[in-house]
Amino acid sequence: MLLFAGKAEAQNAWCQISGAVFIDTNPNRIQYRVFIEESESFADMLVFKASNTLFADKPGLWYFTNARAQATTGIMIVKERSLADFSIHFIDTETFAGCQTTK
Repeated sequence: MLLFAGKAEAQNAWCQISGAVFIDTNPNRIQYRVFIEESESFADMLVFKASNTLFADKPGLWYFTNARAQATTGIMIVKERSLADFSIHFIDTETFAGCQTTK
């Protein structure tokens, strides 16, 4: 039973992503493949774009950086949902940021 719990935690580690995020095109340097969902209803996570890395201190609050060395998480945007580890939808309200589902 403990094995299953550990595996579930690993699968949902992306639910805790916050801070500086770098969008990379090299699959060897990323932690996650992400699909941008058009609909809020179907997204696994709602993401609010923070204006500063200091404000990106809770899950779902991301500050997009152009400096790979500054990033805490590297992602790759994919065009097909089936290739993604999870999907996101960008929102305008910080309060609703975070995971919507537990896989």
